Formats: sequence, structure tokens, C-alpha cells
Amino acid sequence: MKEFIEFIAKNLVDAPDSVNVEETSEENNKVVLKLHVAKNDLGKVIGKQGRTAKSIRTLLTAVAAKHNKSAYMEIVESS
Repeated sequence: MKEFIEFIAKNLVDAPDSVNVEETSEENNKVVLKLHVAKNDLGKVIGKQGRTAKSIRTLLTAVAAKHNKSAYMEIVESS
């Protein structure tokens, strides 16, 4: 899942080298992903009215369900 989100984000932003994804596992098959992007690319990952971020989260949910897990993604601005 981490590689999947990283792939999508790197193809959306202008600075793909600044994209970083942290994956932490919690109890009950829950996975939390933190997507770090450059400040200038934050809008590209979020999209108009959050549509791009919502689409990425929808895809993440589908991938997680395939692995019998539950996933949540946070978008974080890198400094």
C-alpha cells in the first residue's frame, strides 16, 4: 500500500523527490499512512475541494480491502 500511494503522489507533484510515505500498523488490521509532500505540491495532491485526495483515499481503501485491512491516509506538508 505504501508503494501504491508513493507511486500516485510522485506522478502528481512537481518535486517527486520530496514525496515520502510513512506506514504504521495498528491493532485490528488498521494501517495509517502519512503522505509527506513539498509545500508547493500540497494543492496538487489535495486537488480542488479535496477531490484528488478523496480519490486517492478511495483507491487506498480498495487496495487495503484486498489485503483484509483497513487504511487511513493523512497528507502532511514537509518543511
